[in-house]
Amino acid sequence: MLRFDCPFCGKRDETEFVYGGDASRTRPDMSTTDMKVWNDYVFLRENPKGPHAEYWFHQQGCRSWLKVNRDVVTNEISDVTFATPDAGDSE
Repeated sequence: MLRFDCPFCGKRDETEFVYGGDASRTRPDMSTTDMKVWNDYVFLRENPKGPHAEYWFHQQGCRSWLKVNRDVVTNEISDVTFATPDAGDSE
């Protein structure tokens, strides 16, 4: 089981959280993007090995969105921060 160190609530079990997706992807601007770009964004995913940024929602706690840096091979969590609106754009 994963243990997240929520910046507000402290160490909590994975069962309190809901996975929110890949935090390293940037959503395309639909006002200037064609359907192929949107299709690729929705359906084509990388399957990274090693450190990866993810969004997690603390559903059973503070109800905050968190950005978690986790190694998907070892499940080691190196960093947990509050997610910001532009968090996916920085990496």
